[in-house]
Amino acid sequence: MSRLLLSCATLLAAPAWAGEIWVTNELDDTISVIDTGTLEVVRTIETGERPRGITFAHDGSVVYICASDSDAVQVMDPETGEILHDLPSGEDPEQFALAPDGRHLWIANEDDAISTVVDVESRRVVAQIDVGIEPEGMAVSPDGKVAITTSETTNMAHWIDTATHETFANTLVDTRPRHAEFTEDGGRLWVSSEIGGTVTVFDTATQGELAKIRFEIAGVHPDKIQPVGFEFTADHGTVFVALGPANHVAVVNATTYEVEDYILVGRRVWHMAFDANGEKLFTTNGVSGDVTVIDVASREALQSIKVGRFPWGAALRPGT
Repeated sequence: MSRLLLSCATLLAAPAWAGEIWVTNELDDTISVIDTGTLEVVRTIETGERPRGITFAHDGSVVYICASDSDAVQVMDPETGEILHDLPSGEDPEQFALAPDGRHLWIANEDDAISTVVDVESRRVVAQIDVGIEPEGMAVSPDGKVAITTSETTNMAHWIDTATHETFANTLVDTRPRHAEFTEDGGRLWVSSEIGGTVTVFDTATQGELAKIRFEIAGVHPDKIQPVGFEFTADHGTVFVALGPANHVAVVNATTYEVEDYILVGRRVWHMAFDANGEKLFTTNGVSGDVTVIDVASREALQSIKVGRFPWGAALRPGT
């Protein structure tokens, strides 16, 4: 049954929008939908319990939501907000990655120490792979051949062959790895370590460490600098890194690995998403319950948008 809450704004005729940022609110069990043109919340949609990870199908036809405390990945129609069905996700799904084929969803199951692979068309579990304790981050290489799971307690990135579903390498990272992303060409893997306070860059061919990025903010205690989510610009020349309770986003040169700038945002910044043209970056600030809008060119915060309680994940729904 659809459980859709519409704001008054959605009942009025409106001009075509450039896109939407969908934000999951952990404590409200909702999604806040932000119009990237007006920078206003235009819809609030109910979900399962404790929504966290969120991603759209490659064609935008459905949106996948990790309802962690409902032990489900929910599949929603973004037009109506109706939950179409649940996928068999395993327990406590937190983050996931949709493979380039658009068919296989790779899910980190935090409580079970496994990664679950689900065929979104047949709605069947294809494989469950043992990984380290408290898996969190998930990434799939651009060619679809390698999947990565990060395990928070084991402090590792696990390298999985997507054809055989077997782990072929385990690499140590600093304490409590959270997020992982491949570069556009698949040649490098970036992994954030929340408690370690670093981001590690690996050579994907050898799984060897290429660089370790550290952060230092004047007036902020090092213990509060906790990297979590990060996003590459479209040209992959710059990486924006959310630094958690440091309440800042770091701007990192993706070639030299130098930290070029810090941007003050809301409290306890978790994850981010760019708008469709890459001009604005939207950050989810868990404790302050808002989203900060950053102008990418000037690297300045433009404004805050109030959303639900404990916003966590963010994903772009492109305009049509």
